[in-house]
Amino acid sequence: MTSAARTATRHARTAVGLAFACVCVVCLAHVAGGVAANEPAVDAIFSRWRSTSTPGCAVGAAVDGRPVLARGYGMADLEHDAPIAPDTIFEAGSVSKQFTAAAVLLLARDGKLSIDDPVRKYLPELPDYGTPLTIRHLLTHTSGLRDWGNVEAIAGWPRTTRAYTHAHVLDIVSRQKALNFTPGTRWSYSNTGFNLAAILVSRVSGQTFAAFTAARLFAPLGMTHTSWRDDFTRVLKHRAVAYAERNGEFHTDMPFEDVHGNGGLLTTVGDLLKWNENFTASTIADAAFEAAQQQGGTFTNGRPFGYAFGLFLTTASGIRVVEHSGSTAGYSAHLLRFPDQKVSVAVLCNAATARATEYAHEVADLYLPQHTRTAAAPARPLPASAATLFRNVDNGMVLSSVPSGSTWTIAGDRLTVTDRYSVESIFERAPAASPTPAELEALAGTYVSDEAQTALTVTVAQGALTVVRRPDATFTMTPLYADAFRAPRLGTVIFRRDAGGRVTALSVVDDRVWDLRFAKVSDK
Repeated sequence: MTSAARTATRHARTAVGLAFACVCVVCLAHVAGGVAANEPAVDAIFSRWRSTSTPGCAVGAAVDGRPVLARGYGMADLEHDAPIAPDTIFEAGSVSKQFTAAAVLLLARDGKLSIDDPVRKYLPELPDYGTPLTIRHLLTHTSGLRDWGNVEAIAGWPRTTRAYTHAHVLDIVSRQKALNFTPGTRWSYSNTGFNLAAILVSRVSGQTFAAFTAARLFAPLGMTHTSWRDDFTRVLKHRAVAYAERNGEFHTDMPFEDVHGNGGLLTTVGDLLKWNENFTASTIADAAFEAAQQQGGTFTNGRPFGYAFGLFLTTASGIRVVEHSGSTAGYSAHLLRFPDQKVSVAVLCNAATARATEYAHEVADLYLPQHTRTAAAPARPLPASAATLFRNVDNGMVLSSVPSGSTWTIAGDRLTVTDRYSVESIFERAPAASPTPAELEALAGTYVSDEAQTALTVTVAQGALTVVRRPDATFTMTPLYADAFRAPRLGTVIFRRDAGGRVTALSVVDDRVWDLRFAKVSDK
């Protein structure tokens, strides 16, 4: 083919892509039961992605079980000029968790397990932490298990930098000597629980997790475009490539790993709406089963919280909301349902900067009663008088901002933050620290963790404490309070002392790993 012919072919392909993109964005005006009057408003919500030079999103909505919206914006594959259509397949991130939970609940319904069975009955690879750790804890983020991906990130191998498998997950979990907290007493989001749940389903059912869910969930609901990313090398037609933007250019940002159950669901907005409708139609089981999956959790002290089995539960504008967001690599997603109004919205995006949760709520508001606003309201800012450090009493992390939708109260030196799902976090005032050069030098040394299988070297350079992690990562730390520092891209670092005041260890802390210990093995 001549150069001119290749150029003509490329231009023709681009023109076809542009025309098809216009069909996807503009011409899907009347799906079954469509509400055409809302379409200009929907287009405005996704205006950032109405382009043939950017990735984008697909959106679907249903009212009373009938699809009323199915649209695509932007490109599924920038290299091959493939536009996003309503049936484009995306990765749904943590939206996947509700499917994993449903699979476990089906096995309980079959009498093959109990939700309150100890996890080690099926997964003996887990350490014995000397306290009951149940399947219920796994599925409600109350297990206390560290998030394995965060442990690996601390070690220098964050997710998508290695082709992790479930064998890796079991290996990482088996090395963890401690939990974040006693199971059932606190709440901390942990992908680990749902990866273990997927493995458990396979062991109990005698099938692969993918085969079990295909037969018991996807097929009965007609979810013909849905599967799992259990082999990231598998060719999948009509899959959107995920992207992240760097220096004004889009780069591929794909999840190159085989772990799933926590995420990894490959699906379309239409299939997600079919799943949401099951909570009304009860196709895969019965109404009691669907109600059980939507039952909010309770801590061991009797306090309820707004996370069910793979589902967040809350209210907005007095309306009940059942939802879950998701993100993996450059994909983002949100699945939203208003059970009393029978309105469902699904948004799937292939751009890391896309705000799928915000888009889903804005679309939902178009189909709910007038003046309804369902997105989480901004939290009240702390008063100027509270402009001091507050550290979490459970893990030592400093409060940098109050999450959207949260409320707070201050009583003396204690700050209580309650998020929109009724989960409480307690903070206490901590005087800011300004360590002297001699105090910094006392912290220097090499620290090793068998749990993370890595070493950190702490040094003092130009008056600042730094951490070096092989092969080439260096973190400059900022003092917080006594013996605590902030290390961007690593976490909060807290030095630990023995009874005589000698530094013997350090902890790396983040929101999903509360105390990963590194023992001090040398002073230099």
